[in-house]
Amino acid sequence: MKKKLSPESLMMSYGYDPQLSEGALKCPIFQTSTFVFRSAEEGKAYFELAYGKKEITEDQNIGLIYSRINNPDLEILENRLCLWDDADDCAVFESGMSAITTVLLEFLKPGDLLIYSNPLYGGTDHFIHHYLRDIGIHLIPIDVHDTKETVIGKIEKSGYAHKLKMIFAETPANPTNALIDISMCKQIVDMYTTIENHPIVAIDNTFMGPMWQHPLQSGADLVLYSATKYIGGHSDVIAGAVLGKKDLMARIKTLRTFLGNMAGPWTGWLLMRSLETLKIRMEKQQENAIHIAQKLRCHPLIEKVHYLDDFDNPIQKKIFSKQCLGSGAMISFDIKGSESEAFQFLNNLKLFKLAVSLGGTESLAQHPYTMTHAGVDDELKVRHGVTPSLVRLSIGIEKMEDIWWDIEQALNQVDISQSVLLVEAKAELVH
Repeated sequence: MKKKLSPESLMMSYGYDPQLSEGALKCPIFQTSTFVFRSAEEGKAYFELAYGKKEITEDQNIGLIYSRINNPDLEILENRLCLWDDADDCAVFESGMSAITTVLLEFLKPGDLLIYSNPLYGGTDHFIHHYLRDIGIHLIPIDVHDTKETVIGKIEKSGYAHKLKMIFAETPANPTNALIDISMCKQIVDMYTTIENHPIVAIDNTFMGPMWQHPLQSGADLVLYSATKYIGGHSDVIAGAVLGKKDLMARIKTLRTFLGNMAGPWTGWLLMRSLETLKIRMEKQQENAIHIAQKLRCHPLIEKVHYLDDFDNPIQKKIFSKQCLGSGAMISFDIKGSESEAFQFLNNLKLFKLAVSLGGTESLAQHPYTMTHAGVDDELKVRHGVTPSLVRLSIGIEKMEDIWWDIEQALNQVDISQSVLLVEAKAELVH
């Protein structure tokens, strides 16, 4: 009798046969650039499959040719990542941005229409506004306030409805945790799907990792990760991943081959190691974050906490209930005051490290307005809640009481008197 094992149980062995590697319990690092063919005929057959000259059948795999095309460490890693999101296929990249840009470049060409969510990670925002726009991609931004009807109205008004190729959404958004309804995005692209045109939904799921949200099950065609974050989990590797339907992934893997931005065997091996502890790490991080968010809401210096365990907006709550499996470990909050007070808090942290990135075992803190989102237009940042008073925390696996001690002692050293005087002075001028 066979039992369907859970992903966390398969992370130690799935896709790897020890007998193919001298009986080694763990997959070795295949530190090689090229692979030896057993015959010229085999080499020919592998290249025919790799370059699409022959259709690959269900029982075939593209044989090992060259590590720019495939490598055992990457193939096993990609197979294991597919288990978490129940995806047909996966492609691992050398960075999260290389995964994002490869997807955008593969499915968009000059004259096409891209709908994208706001706010976005600063690097993604920069690529959209300073590359895609420059090559003639038409852009429509959407945010959490936009209903299905509002988005459709924007598409129709643009005059490029017939050129819609993609809705790209980051949900939850970095750094505000704002949610975009994935099923709504799918309904919209379905409305504009024709025999000649098949727009897709691509979701950046980095904030939730492979555990707390599964966009493919909510209607997305592709899910993207900065694998540097929760998947890597130890702040010692840079990587990205894309997962999705087989036909779309074939296109992405082909472009990856020719752009040459696949991950190397060392990266693949490190990520396989990290996958073994993914669930227990992420569970502990979320457990810590829930307690920290509750405590932050009670602190007199905190104006507002942005965390997915409590909602002022019923629509956001409904989206969360529909597509999220957990509240995650990313917390942002608005401190009373502005940049000065945010900096005072950050500069007085002891246990937290003042650094960008997220999802690692250690707790990190940063200032999105001047750091990760520095390249985003200032007016746009403020409009979407990325203000000078916003602080972003990535909660790690340290003891929760120690994490809170550090936050509390740093908050206690913030002097808001100057900000209060400034606000009062401005109020006097108004009167």
